Amino acid sequence: MVNGGETVIEVKDLTKVYPAARRLLGDGGKEKMAVDLVSFKVHSGEIFGLLGPNGAGKTTTIKMLSTLLIPTSGSASVLGLDAVRDAVRLRPRINLVSGGERGLYFRLTGRQNLEFFSDMYRVPMEEKRSKIDGLMEMVGLTEAADIRVENYSRGMKQRLHLARGLVNDPEVLFLDEPTLGLDPEISRETRGLIRQLSEGGMTIMLTTHYMFEADELCDRLAIISDGRIRAMGSPYSMKEAVRNDTVIEIEAREMGVAQKNELADLPGVSAVSIEFLEGRQLARVVVDDAPSLISKVASMLEERKVISIRIDQPTLEDAYIKLVNGK
Repeated sequence: MVNGGETVIEVKDLTKVYPAARRLLGDGGKEKMAVDLVSFKVHSGEIFGLLGPNGAGKTTTIKMLSTLLIPTSGSASVLGLDAVRDAVRLRPRINLVSGGERGLYFRLTGRQNLEFFSDMYRVPMEEKRSKIDGLMEMVGLTEAADIRVENYSRGMKQRLHLARGLVNDPEVLFLDEPTLGLDPEISRETRGLIRQLSEGGMTIMLTTHYMFEADELCDRLAIISDGRIRAMGSPYSMKEAVRNDTVIEIEAREMGVAQKNELADLPGVSAVSIEFLEGRQLARVVVDDAPSLISKVASMLEERKVISIRIDQPTLEDAYIKLVNGK
């Protein structure tokens, strides 16, 4: 991707409010602000990511851009077409691939699925067979093309999803959590296919809550939390936010939210994250001067069955925590 290329997606103050449910389902009957005044641009040929936790507003945003949801307010244009007013003209030029197993017909073969979706996009008959063969080869499903999808593994289904998203040669491909629930090997293969598409000139916008995936794939990304953009830039520029910091990483057996809050209150601490693993906890404390703080941290946690304390370099995840929740 060349910086400053043609603007392909332009979003201005995009907002989506879900109305109060008629039946109270634990939400008190309140409106839900899913996306709140979001603005960004995506350039031709780049991979642009929306990075954030579950419920941050990522899927709602991408559904509005792909014409599946109507915004409450604001505007979104894709390929120069308004995503609401010009939806019928826009749909043949884009496609959306979601994580998970929805969107495929399990009693049909992989080939039959692609034939069906090719017909939906009016792919010419004389092109359809060669296109499907090429897509099956690209995603490594040639030998499974005539097997029912109900007999596919989860990874095979996700690769078929990706092939399905390419039947119309989209100019813009939206990927919603493309590696969700996949094992590491299949996830790596999927990311390789996404890079291959980008290198071929396709504009790709994806959502993810995997920090390493955003770091590896995205030319630029926007961090989204509670429906709002908190930061935007390249993964490198995000990590620059913690370039002069260090991380104290603590592994223990009896840390909890109270200890996380105590660590966050220490002078010199800009962000704290804690991961609860089976039988232990892993905390990462972003600090401006680790040598001066490490003894204080160790003393504070001496009753928490500390397994190890070490100094580490900050990652994109540490930058994310600092940008979203830091001081």
